[in-house]
Amino acid sequence: MPTERSILFVINPHAGRSDIRSKLLDILQIFTEAGFSVSVRPTLRAGEVGEIIQSRRGQFDILVSCGGDGTLNETVNGLMALPASERPPLGYLPSGTVNDFAASLGISRNMTEAARCVAAGNSSPVDVGRFGERYFSYIAAFGAFTEVSYQTPQQSKLLLGRTAYILEGIKRLPVLKAYPMQVEGDGFSVEGEFLFGMVSNSSSVGGFHLNDKQLVSMSDGLLEVTLVRNPQNIGQLTAVVNSILHQNFDSEYVHSFKSTRACFHSQSAVPWTLDGEFGGSPSDVEISAVPHAVRVFCPAQG
Repeated sequence: MPTERSILFVINPHAGRSDIRSKLLDILQIFTEAGFSVSVRPTLRAGEVGEIIQSRRGQFDILVSCGGDGTLNETVNGLMALPASERPPLGYLPSGTVNDFAASLGISRNMTEAARCVAAGNSSPVDVGRFGERYFSYIAAFGAFTEVSYQTPQQSKLLLGRTAYILEGIKRLPVLKAYPMQVEGDGFSVEGEFLFGMVSNSSSVGGFHLNDKQLVSMSDGLLEVTLVRNPQNIGQLTAVVNSILHQNFDSEYVHSFKSTRACFHSQSAVPWTLDGEFGGSPSDVEISAVPHAVRVFCPAQG
């Protein structure tokens, strides 16, 4: 008889609206009927997922992570700490407030549907971003509103969902800060004061569709670099807003590049967010794509 395959099912029970509490038995039945033995491990604190992966190293065939983007970030960093040959394929059951990574891969927000996707067994290689010595699943960003995701109170996220991020962002409008820096990558070099910048591997950021899914591949070894210059007057601010609204990312104020890497140089500390979590405040950082770093269960493309 074939050996029963095993799943390590790591759950953040506090992510989003905690829907996993009412869906857990259905999900376990889906996995069991598909022939898996399942070990369930709820997280007890932030930052624990990597430790769980290390402690169970070599003891499971598939890793399933249930939580929001922050839980996914911990999971990806835990997987990247393993040798490439030892990384199990990843199933993701989104239960957070926004779930950009899942949206970009077409993974259902319905956790039981996402579990069926894992049981179906279709996994695809996905790139991961490297930020210094850390990793991110879909975005590294600095500047306007980037601190909103990790400073918005959890209770507000539960009550208001995506609107909570918008309201928290509006509160910060009077204190937006621009960062003088030089940015270099494959075939480009720009310098100036930037209100916002991001390096992404996603078609959705903050729950809003930023790019056409047909134009963004999460497995081509390339990252999307977007930089927004600091407007000096109302006219320039209007131009910036129009460029973003119309997704014109090749204007005088908004620049967009595809690159395998991007190096950011600043004279002062710059706070970054990685997948919605605080990523530190380096003055210089190199961000690069790690091609086909993990395999993720997602709907078959066709």
